[in-house]
Amino acid sequence: MVRKRTSRVVSVIALIICAAGHLYGADQHGADQPNVVVIISDDQAWTDYGFMGHPVIQTPHLDRLAEHSLVMDRGYVAAPLCRPSLASMLTGRYPFQHGITGNDVNGSTNRAALDVPLRKAFHKLPTFVKTLVAHGYLAHQSGKWWEGSWKDGGFTDGMTHGDPQRRGRHGDAGLKIGREGMKPVTQFIDTAVTEEKPFLLWYAPFLPHTPHNPPQRLLKKYQKEGRAADLVKYYAMCEWFDETCGELLDYIDEKNLTDNTMVVYICDNGWAAPSTNADDPNQKLWKGYAQRSKSSPYENGIRTPIMISWPGVVKPERSKRFAHAIDLFPTIAAAADVEVPTDLPGVNLLDAEKRDARTCVFGVCNATHNMTLGHSDETLQYLWCVEGDWKLLVRYHGSDTTKYHNLHVWDTAPSRLYNVAEDPHERNECSAEHPDIVARLKKEIEGWHKPEVTAKGDQVSLGGDCCLPSGRQAFFMNPADVSTIVEK
Repeated sequence: MVRKRTSRVVSVIALIICAAGHLYGADQHGADQPNVVVIISDDQAWTDYGFMGHPVIQTPHLDRLAEHSLVMDRGYVAAPLCRPSLASMLTGRYPFQHGITGNDVNGSTNRAALDVPLRKAFHKLPTFVKTLVAHGYLAHQSGKWWEGSWKDGGFTDGMTHGDPQRRGRHGDAGLKIGREGMKPVTQFIDTAVTEEKPFLLWYAPFLPHTPHNPPQRLLKKYQKEGRAADLVKYYAMCEWFDETCGELLDYIDEKNLTDNTMVVYICDNGWAAPSTNADDPNQKLWKGYAQRSKSSPYENGIRTPIMISWPGVVKPERSKRFAHAIDLFPTIAAAADVEVPTDLPGVNLLDAEKRDARTCVFGVCNATHNMTLGHSDETLQYLWCVEGDWKLLVRYHGSDTTKYHNLHVWDTAPSRLYNVAEDPHERNECSAEHPDIVARLKKEIEGWHKPEVTAKGDQVSLGGDCCLPSGRQAFFMNPADVSTIVEK
């Protein structure tokens, strides 16, 4: 009898210990999860770093990060414009899936009101921010942020208020980070350390984005006889951005957090100074930056190095495999050991087999300041694919009603093919010489995304009942006469 009672007591104790072990394991899981730091450059070409071989621009802090990272220099973003590009990073989806295809619905017209239903629909989607916060992370937003306030985005702390009554737009107060110091970020890190919680840091400073007003010491450093003023300013801005990255990474190191912190680096889209494209007759259409850079599907618009550093976990090496902005969500979730939606198209970049299995990447380019809620392809300008050495651009002429249509209106070719291994700056269009490659890549694109708009010579129409709900009409649009358009 005593023996039976003892046996029962032992069994109960064993169950309690087991249950406690499960609870302890859950707590330990949170303690073992790595901190995640996402660094996002704003308007920087893929070549413009020391570790990418630029002959002038100096980026010593990012160079040091590259030495300790998996560096994928064939990285691509989903769209060559900040808002849709950032939205794809957050959601792991393409712009036609998450609905953010441009920066505004109708240029500056009724901007705030028209944006409300767009953001409302967007915030229904899972993001890596909301996912990590749901699993015990503290999360801080600083820098570029289009989708309302930091609270709207699911962060636990942040800088952007998003209030249109206070001129809230694309980051507002958050855009001070880096340019006016790093205190909000370092204070957040201190809080996370004190609370002993893993943290997610979204560091997306308004750098090297315009206004190009770098410190005078950096401006003087890059001044050189014969070097265009716009290049001097841009080069200095790139180094200024690098310095802020150094401040952040050094602070993490000072707090002895480096070993348990995964750093992810990417740029939202490319950029090039107008003076670098002065020989292009189409440059007269746009003064803000070089044609075929930002807002375009050319390499200077969509390509970026993507880096992942995680000491003891990620082997530092250079990889020629493709990486993509849509990979951030599955990669970050894998590092934190949390589940992601099963329908995400990206891959976990920590998985070498999955990286190696990828043979091509895709993306879009829509109108810069036009969007249609629920019908993202109405503003489509390009679909593109990169497979091996080859890159194909397929041209569409979707709605584009603001002055930003000058960024695309000159390009009337139905498709363009480039060998980006031999010709990374896309100077030699070769679709006529390789019709078989054009046909194959077009088929790849169609298998990936068949848009609502269908090209018809120099016109487009909305195709299919899916994009013609009751009361709507198909539209046709002729490209404007390039000779009559000059950007003002």
